[in-house]
Amino acid sequence: MKLADLDLNKVYTYADYFKWQFEDRVELLKGKIFKMSPAPNRAHQTMAGYIHIELGVFLRNKSCKVYIAPFDVRLPRKSTDDKDIITVLQPDVCVVCDPSKLDKRGCIGAPDIVVEILSPGNNAKELKNKYEIYEEAGVKEYWVVSPQNQTFILHTLTDGTYHPSRLMTTGDIVTSSVLPGFSLDLTGLFDTGIADTE
Repeated sequence: MKLADLDLNKVYTYADYFKWQFEDRVELLKGKIFKMSPAPNRAHQTMAGYIHIELGVFLRNKSCKVYIAPFDVRLPRKSTDDKDIITVLQPDVCVVCDPSKLDKRGCIGAPDIVVEILSPGNNAKELKNKYEIYEEAGVKEYWVVSPQNQTFILHTLTDGTYHPSRLMTTGDIVTSSVLPGFSLDLTGLFDTGIADTE
């Protein structure tokens, strides 16, 4: 089966998603198939790796765990049965502090932190949908990194609604209410990404 064989107007579930064997990487956003961008460029991958390592070092011997894509995050609404789950995402990086949400296939339920590093192929509809999905699911922090603009926005969930930080860039230090004591130096992050665009 190929992605082109599927009816893109149909609503699919994780039970369908789990059976697909085609090469295209996809996500399910409320049952709709979104084809992921082509393989991310070096700058994207370098930044994802940098954030993953910084979080990983900080979280060593702590209960929270950090994961890097590909890693399925299933966001159930009614039940956790595969046939009822219509949203399956692959954040670039995520942090999960509740071990009961982890199984051999990934995470089922909202991670505590989700990091998305924008690619030139990301479209506004996808970004808007993910923002709404993460907010609705209860992801406590949603970090959005733009390698092209060298900017970082941290959305913090308060009373069920995201509140964005100011636009941060080189020279700023990111801290997290989910991970007290953690800090991310954006100068290091963006300098690392720039090196891989040359």
